[in-house]
Amino acid sequence: SALSFQVLLKSDVPTGDVLLDETLRHIKATESAETVQTWIDLLTGETWNPFKLQYQLRNVRERIAKALVEKGILTTEKQNFLLFDMTTHPVSNATEKQRLVKKLQESMLERWVNDPHRMDRRTLALLVLAHSSDVLENVFASLADDKYDVAMNRTKDLLDMDPEVEAAKARGAEMIWAVLAAFNK
Repeated sequence: SALSFQVLLKSDVPTGDVLLDETLRHIKATESAETVQTWIDLLTGETWNPFKLQYQLRNVRERIAKALVEKGILTTEKQNFLLFDMTTHPVSNATEKQRLVKKLQESMLERWVNDPHRMDRRTLALLVLAHSSDVLENVFASLADDKYDVAMNRTKDLLDMDPEVEAAKARGAEMIWAVLAAFNK
């Protein structure tokens, strides 16, 4: 099953991204291959398995936010919430956000291929992550009602596909379907 897919490292060549390179080092250091679900839990900090603590990434959200601030996509602000201050990271580069929104909108409308295996893998991965982050409706919110309905129905049909079946058919996108299966669990 897609949930039992094991993550095998093909290359440990550094990517230049601090978090990705740290992830590669963790995957390389494991004695036995772990499943997609296990790595999601470890790399998001969602598990506290004492036997796997050395593989957990620390402060993932904060580090991702910091990297996006450094790239000029987000900014850092202090928000006052009654009794305490909280750091927030609003979008400062609306152009980059709009580029991603437009890419997803077009993939479900003008560039719709009606076959996930013919879809650009990065776009499919972005769609799965947007769905899993509960921001997909926001992506289509600016569309006219009829286009919104078409985009949401196509997205629903795509995300309702059986990840097990699609992973078996996928050539090079198996992990995307395994991640969807893990998030749907």
